[in-house]
Amino acid sequence: MFAKVLIANRGEIAIRIIRACRELGIKSVAIYAEEDRDSLHVKYADEAYSLGAGNPAKAYLDIPRMVAAAAKSGADAIHPGYGFLSENPFFAAVCEAWKITFIGPTALAMQKIGEKAPARNRMIRLGVPVVPGTDRVVESPAEAREVAERIGYPVLVKATAGGGGRGIRVANAPEELVAALQKAGEEAGSLFGNAGVYIEKYLVAPRHIEFQVLADHHGHVVHLGERDSSIQRRRQKILEESPSPAMTPALRQEMGEAAVRVAKSVGYTNAGTVEFLLDNDGHYYFLEMNARIQVEHPITEVVTGIDIVREQFRLAAGEPLGYQQGEVELTGWAIECRINAEDPDNDFRPSPGRITDYREPGGPGVRVDGYAGRGYEVPAFYDSLLAKVIVWDRDRPRAIARMRRALGEYVVGGIKTTIPLHKRILDSADFRAGRTNTGFLESGGLVGSPSPLAGQVGER
Repeated sequence: MFAKVLIANRGEIAIRIIRACRELGIKSVAIYAEEDRDSLHVKYADEAYSLGAGNPAKAYLDIPRMVAAAAKSGADAIHPGYGFLSENPFFAAVCEAWKITFIGPTALAMQKIGEKAPARNRMIRLGVPVVPGTDRVVESPAEAREVAERIGYPVLVKATAGGGGRGIRVANAPEELVAALQKAGEEAGSLFGNAGVYIEKYLVAPRHIEFQVLADHHGHVVHLGERDSSIQRRRQKILEESPSPAMTPALRQEMGEAAVRVAKSVGYTNAGTVEFLLDNDGHYYFLEMNARIQVEHPITEVVTGIDIVREQFRLAAGEPLGYQQGEVELTGWAIECRINAEDPDNDFRPSPGRITDYREPGGPGVRVDGYAGRGYEVPAFYDSLLAKVIVWDRDRPRAIARMRRALGEYVVGGIKTTIPLHKRILDSADFRAGRTNTGFLESGGLVGSPSPLAGQVGER
């Protein structure tokens, strides 16, 4: 096991990793932009190093400074968390070159699974279902028109690089296709340095189902069941649950085995997530693989009893999994609500500012992963996530009741948050009946008008 680990991140995930370090007897090293000097992750860690002044968000993307901090501190491993550099194969390769263990997949595995068009082609060869479309980057408008006519409109034009709903356009008819190609390509080239796009059928309001996988360096891969991440805002997840209300034992086995094949096909190691779309007829399609820990990993932890972050350390250190697929059991039901500093009634406008009052919920079956408190100044530089409320109970109705109780106890004063929206979701008859999909918030009237891209784009 490692002696000292640098956490190349901030906020709640940095605190989560530091806690795992403490339990394993590992010294933790925090890094911080100057604006984060007084943040909790800096106070919790055994050591902390400044990334210097300048753009705060870019500080956490500065690979030379990250590696310099690791070298100065004597860290023998780096945990990237999620976001920032977590899925950057160059960062993983630099760590490898400096003999610093990257707690995640190899740079090669990340590259193999990272670009969407080649990944689709790989899935086709594996026999894993993909949404109908091209198996490579489209070369011309004529080729795009032929594909769109074959699979039928509406279609998505999607960037082969990047993610998070960027570099994507919908074409509902032939006359919209050329403009969609041009706009998606221009945006992709500007944001990701790769203007390549491909085409796939646009599925209307599917479910978003993801499977957590763990893989060691000895060829063993298991999945830890599914998470239903269908409830999304701006094409990013906001509420997740495990298991999924739509899942059957047979479908779980089939999709889980497909997720394991995906991981094995690229020589994947450590923790990752294989994401699928599930239509109303029970057909599933590969969407993408996220080569990192997920924001919503806690709900899998509480239904399986497996500490995924601790497993990341073990697997990165070369230890074998030590258990087989048949030994992984799902018990009870878990729900996670992301508490974001946003105004859900005003197009999810960010709500930075000082928190004037703060009280977290507690009691049986309630867990809060967060980093804010009374007096904390919520910055405008980063993602708006403040905390995650995770509840567990024996079945879904009890878990919903527990989450309603927990949200009723949660107080965040001085700023707007998504807590009121989560309360409306939990009170929705469709949610309580398990009738959710990627267009749920808009179609249920819980937020504004429907997004033309609700769902089928993934979250990176």
